[in-house]
Amino acid sequence: MPGPGSRSRYAPDRGLTTRMVTTMFLIGLVYVVFVGVLLVALQNAWPVILVVAGGLFIAQFWFSDRIAAYSMGAREVTPEQAPELHGAVDRICALADMPKPRVAIADSDVPNAFATGRNERTALVCATTGLLRRLEPEELEGVLAHELSHVAHRDVAVMTIASFLGVLAGTMTRVWLYTGIGRSSRDSNTAIAMLLVPLVSAVVYVISFLLTRLLSRYRELSADRAAALLTGRPSALASALTKVTGQMARIPTQDLRKAEPFNAFWFAPAFSSKESLSRLLSSHPTLEQRLDQLARISTQLGRA
Repeated sequence: MPGPGSRSRYAPDRGLTTRMVTTMFLIGLVYVVFVGVLLVALQNAWPVILVVAGGLFIAQFWFSDRIAAYSMGAREVTPEQAPELHGAVDRICALADMPKPRVAIADSDVPNAFATGRNERTALVCATTGLLRRLEPEELEGVLAHELSHVAHRDVAVMTIASFLGVLAGTMTRVWLYTGIGRSSRDSNTAIAMLLVPLVSAVVYVISFLLTRLLSRYRELSADRAAALLTGRPSALASALTKVTGQMARIPTQDLRKAEPFNAFWFAPAFSSKESLSRLLSSHPTLEQRLDQLARISTQLGRA
């Protein structure tokens, strides 16, 4: 995995690189253990397990960006259809010395943005109509610089793969439970497997969830920092953060619930209520943490 900043002017973040490598190693290790348990439990059905596990993983790796973009309603637009958005992306890419990604708009009043893609060649950056309507040009550029840093640092691809492994564990368990693969024998091992596999699957999902949440919080702070240093305008990003977070309370609950499952990808999390459990296990640091960091960067830039 190339180090962050190796192909762009975004400030490198060794802490992010270390966390990405560690997260992938630990989740991969847990996943290998889970597949091992399945192979032991299913006995003669091991070829099916390996094919299903390998096929789903490859499909997720190659199509995850398209699945995410489609699920969040992203519609690719041309420079003629969205000149202001394309212009902002052009300026950030020129500043960062990185290839321009595909540009999309999602028809949603929830003010937000996201980026997806396995690498810079397949990257897509998307802004919602609600975001475009509410932000000033400098604020929009700050948000886009934040999102493009995820592409430059490769953490968007790592998050997608890491999140999928926990989901895959659950999917494979459901396939086993509902199809009865490998349960033809009626010995005591079958009864043990019936209890062991769902339990291990749940453990795998919980570990994957917690690891990706820890990585996600750090990568959001890293993206804020990289965007602020690249643009030299941390105050614009802070203004965008404050405005977007403040507007969330005015969005209909139904719209927020549609956006909430994709919080790990959004610029700012969408919560359907202030007491939501998602806030306790949030994919993002708090607004206060993000604003404090941007204030420190602003002070550092002022001294420089």
